[in-house]
Amino acid sequence: MSQKRRGSKKRQAGMTLIEVLVAALILGVGLLGAAGAQISALKYTDSARMSTQASFIAYDMLDRMRANSAGDYRFSGRYGVGLNSNVTGVVTQDLSEFKRNIQAFGGESARGEISLNDRQVSIHIRWDDSRAEKNEGVLQSFTLNSQLPGMPPASPS
Repeated sequence: MSQKRRGSKKRQAGMTLIEVLVAALILGVGLLGAAGAQISALKYTDSARMSTQASFIAYDMLDRMRANSAGDYRFSGRYGVGLNSNVTGVVTQDLSEFKRNIQAFGGESARGEISLNDRQVSIHIRWDDSRAEKNEGVLQSFTLNSQLPGMPPASPS
């Protein structure tokens, strides 16, 4: 009788089709989650790159202002494609390059502003960051405030 039982028992080898399908489903959900995380990471990396680029532009302009402390760098405006490349004077050249840098970095919707109040300078840059956000027209900004030694007092407007 013991021999009969041993012969009738079959040992299972391998997996069933249901186990394979469940494993494939779990793997698929995991891969979708990983893809979603990768897409979010790319969006936020681009947004961080834009913020870093804005800070580079602002610090570059601040360094130009420190190098030419006698110049009047007050500026506010939107930058179009038709920028004058035949500029004269250090201040005009610096502002022209500031405009070009902002346009190249943020496109047509980017704006820059330089405010002077005695020796206090504020450089403000705004750009459209819709790619990182889900809403259209989301503006991000970077503001750099500093004090310039030896800057002439602001003339009344």
